Amino acid sequence: MSFLSKLIDLERRHGELAALLATTEVMADSSRFSRLSREYAGLDPVVVAFKELQKIEGEIANAESLMAEAVEDVEMRALAREEREELLGRREAAWKELQVMLLPKDRNDEKNAILEIRAGTGGEEAALFAGEMLRMYQRFAESRGWRMELLSTHATDLGGFKEIIVMVSGKGVFSSLKFESGVHRVQRVPVTEAGGRIHTSACTVAVLPEAEEVDVVINEREDLRIDVFRSSGPGGQSVNTTDSAVRITHLPTGLVVVCQDEKSQHKNKAKALKVLKARLYDMELKAAEEARSRDRKGQVGSGDRSERIRTYNFPQGRLTDHRINLTLYRLDQVMQGDLEEVVSALSSDYQAKLLAEFADSP
Repeated sequence: MSFLSKLIDLERRHGELAALLATTEVMADSSRFSRLSREYAGLDPVVVAFKELQKIEGEIANAESLMAEAVEDVEMRALAREEREELLGRREAAWKELQVMLLPKDRNDEKNAILEIRAGTGGEEAALFAGEMLRMYQRFAESRGWRMELLSTHATDLGGFKEIIVMVSGKGVFSSLKFESGVHRVQRVPVTEAGGRIHTSACTVAVLPEAEEVDVVINEREDLRIDVFRSSGPGGQSVNTTDSAVRITHLPTGLVVVCQDEKSQHKNKAKALKVLKARLYDMELKAAEEARSRDRKGQVGSGDRSERIRTYNFPQGRLTDHRINLTLYRLDQVMQGDLEEVVSALSSDYQAKLLAEFADSP
């Protein structure tokens, strides 16, 4: 089905919904009224943009008609031609906007996200960089007005982190962060390096959509083994002297989640369950995606944790995202949370590939 055919069908459906919502039968059924209202609200921006495109098409026709009529009036013909050129540019922009609106929506885009950062190759240097990545994402979250809640940490003696898990809450969190999953490589001279040699280390990042109750159903009695134990590492008096740490094992899959940062066993259990559900939901999404198309082309970021997606080169002040061949020479600003250009470029590339895929489909 062509874009134009889809737009015509959506405009027709929009009109049908408007008529239905005005009937006493639908207004009396709160559940149906709510469902149809959501559908109507979702179509409204598309229909408004389509009407604007139709208006531009009419104005182009008028300008072309004026050009044909003003054969003898050179000045009028030139003005009409100039107007037509400007309208053609507006038409192209309107078409692109509508095409993006019609792309398949990721149902998880508006969800909160579980962000997991783990030190990879590189020992203590990788752990230190994991902490710097956390601060980078914290500042980016602040710039977007998001909230970040610490769920679990595993600190090292020198102030780095073997693992950090946080919940990021706000508008459009997952849609903005989902392309961060993968291996992030860092090249720099470590603070522990006396000889001034550049080392290469890495951290892995996983971004998982927060699972809602309807997304993942767990039978706690049959599916989970819950162990409690005394917390280890830095944490204060009661954290390390009571059995407040919680380890949850999901028996069907073998997934294990540990939370020990809170003094309360109940709080640690709640946080561990939140992480476990997100990981289970992520597994389900990946299995469904693989079943749908194992070799789908044009995909940005497969989610493979072994995939090297980005390099942070400190001596050159350079950041390179290898998936889209983006190189920026302002690494300092990026590490301060200025990720807007990177996030926008990844999103635009993903949309362009989806558009190409859609255009190639029958």
